Amino acid sequence: MFETAQLIEKTQWLGIATIAFAVLTIVAFLFKWGIRFRLVGVTGFTAVLTGGVFALSLGLYNRPNIPGNVHYSRVFDAGAAQVVIAVPPTITESQLEATLKQAAIDIFSYGRLGQGSNQMTIRARTILHPQEGISQPLYLGEIQRSLSMREDENATIKLYRENLAQLPQPTA
Repeated sequence: MFETAQLIEKTQWLGIATIAFAVLTIVAFLFKWGIRFRLVGVTGFTAVLTGGVFALSLGLYNRPNIPGNVHYSRVFDAGAAQVVIAVPPTITESQLEATLKQAAIDIFSYGRLGQGSNQMTIRARTILHPQEGISQPLYLGEIQRSLSMREDENATIKLYRENLAQLPQPTA
């Protein structure tokens, strides 16, 4: 993904190309070249590209990255106030907390419906395999955050320590 500064630089180069094509188009009309109408199209297309890249540079939102988080997958999303993410069974308590914070930032959207609640709950779970052929889902924690504020300082995290204790311990 491009950073905002990179998009602004590309916008400048596309703007220069648009001006160059416009000048070339004017010269083509003055000398009645056969490609003058094609140059009008090229100039217009380059102008549209310039405008689009400029609009992208204004509209991108860079989400902060919480250090220590691990990769998660969204396994359930009601499109409202309930989301479940899956994390690996090797996760530690500090990684789980960072991952819940990261998920709360990533999944937030003003378009979610609270359905009577102003809070969104994101629960983290993993799958354990106590025996061959048996899978056991295990919820490890949850975070509750506001549905109306992007930067929610009052998000509450609950870790289920009794479930975290059931995770396989790494061998050194």
